[in-house]
Order: sequence, then structure tokens, then C-alpha cells
Amino acid sequence: MVLLTLLAAVTIGIVRATSLFAIVVLLGAYSFLMASVMVVLDAVDVAMTEASVGAGISTVLVLGTLHLTKVHESPPRTNAILPLFVAIGTGAMLIYGTYGLPGFGLADTPVNTHVGQAFLDRSIPETGIPNVVTSVLASYRGFDTLGETAVIFTAGIGVLLLLKRFGKED
Repeated sequence: MVLLTLLAAVTIGIVRATSLFAIVVLLGAYSFLMASVMVVLDAVDVAMTEASVGAGISTVLVLGTLHLTKVHESPPRTNAILPLFVAIGTGAMLIYGTYGLPGFGLADTPVNTHVGQAFLDRSIPETGIPNVVTSVLASYRGFDTLGETAVIFTAGIGVLLLLKRFGKED
């Protein structure tokens, strides 16, 4: 509950801040808090990714972008009522969509009785890897993981090319 309260407080700070520098710092703190939530939920691999990409690389890249641009946000030109209704509508649909889901952590859900148990039973004999998460990511989902890595690498190269191009004009 403490982490969720801190997440809510940081979110309110992000929405109310007017300095882009403060917003970037708060977004880095938000990513760090989300990584902490993932550690509490025993998803350490997701937490490490969130900490390195969300709180680390993204914060550094956006701070570098702020260094090359202005620090304060321009005042809005339009009324914010339409985006507010879109956000509330989207949130309401997402909450409505959760009503058909089974309870959190129940052992008799399909994912726990069929898919999860199959991975636990077949992981070591089929892959020889003692860690089930590693065997799923590296063996069963190897091409998917390779694709995700290629996308992140391509995005990084794109950012470097944009920054290099911007530096030449300056």
C-alpha cells in the first residue's frame, strides 16, 4: 500500500508540475517505484528491465533532450475537457474488462492448471535450464525475445542518429 500511495502521489506531482525538468525527474521516480512494485510481486526480471530502461536510459535520454530544447512547457491552446473524457472512458472500459477475470492468485485458474503447470513440468527435461523463467524466455520464447531485443536496439540506433543529426545543425 505504501508503494501504491507513493505512485499516486508522484502521478499527481507529474500532472501538476509545470517545469519539464521536474516532470522528467518525477517520471524517473515513477519508474523506480514501478520497479519496486515488480520486486514485491516477485517479477524481478521485469523490475530489472523497468529500472534500467524506465528509470535509467529513458530518464537520461529525456534529460539530454531537455538540455537541447527549452525547459518549460508551452501553455495549452485548447480546453482539456475532451482528453479528460477520453481518459475516463478508457479507464472505465479497462475496469469493466477486469470483471470477467478470475480472482488474483487463485490456483484453479486455466493459466495455473494448464499452461503454467506444463511449463513447470517440462522445463528442465526439455531445455536443461534449472530456472523456469529463463527457460521460457530463452528457449520457448527465444524468437520473441530476439525480436524484442531487435526492436529496442533499432530504437536506440534511431535515437542516436537523431541526436547526431541534431548536433551537426548546431
